[in-house]
Formats: sequence, C-alpha cells, structure tokens
Amino acid sequence: MEKHPIGDLMTNIVEKVREIADVNTIVGQPIQAGEVTIIPLSQLSVGVGSGGTEFASKNKKPEDDNCFGGGAGAGVNLTPVGFLVVKGDSVRLLPVAPPPATTVDRVIETVPEVVDKVTAFIEKQQEKKAADKAQP
Repeated sequence: MEKHPIGDLMTNIVEKVREIADVNTIVGQPIQAGEVTIIPLSQLSVGVGSGGTEFASKNKKPEDDNCFGGGAGAGVNLTPVGFLVVKGDSVRLLPVAPPPATTVDRVIETVPEVVDKVTAFIEKQQEKKAADKAQP
C-alpha cells in the first residue's frame, strides 16, 4: 500500500499531542505538606483535524504522482478539576469548580432540574386525568 502525505501529517500531530498528554499533566506531582499529601488533578480535552487534496497539473496524468496540499492541527485544553487530599488512610476529593459567574450560567445549571420538575408535573396531571376518567 502506498504511503500518503496526509498519513504523515496525522502521525506527526498525534505524536505531539501524546507528548503533551502525559499522565503527569493530568495527575500532577504529589505535594507533601506535613502529614498530608495533595495531588492535583486536571481534565484534558483534545481536538485533532486534518485535510488535504491532490492537484493534477496540465502536464501530468491523474494516475501520476501529483502535487499534494494539506494541513493538520490540534487544540488542547487543560482544566484543573480538583485535588486529592491524602491524610493517613483517608482520601478526599476537593473540587476546584468555581460557582457560576453569570445569571446565564446559573440558568444553564438549573435547566435539567426545571425540566425534571415540569416533566413530573405533566405526568402527575396525566395520571390524575386518567384516574378521573376511570371513576364512574
């Protein structure tokens, strides 16, 4: 099978992402503070994309080796999640999540709860109607 240039692009980008996505990036080095050990935890999100095309020239046939143009890219987002706090036999997770910053953030956080309440209300009303119809 013939090796294609887009394969080389993807191989290079994935190798670079692997260098970044080391386990020490996600689970940080333990920090010793007296009897307590603190281990930082992070979330890593990765996006990779590539594309390319081959250009046939006037002097070359489509089956000949033609010019290739392409590119690849990746995006990496590293977000702190929390800390594991180890003291003796006890291990606790302390999350880092900040409180919602804006009203929109608060609304977005409460939407699932509101949907559940509305769904439960509708179901209750339907059950009540069915019970009323069942009574003579």
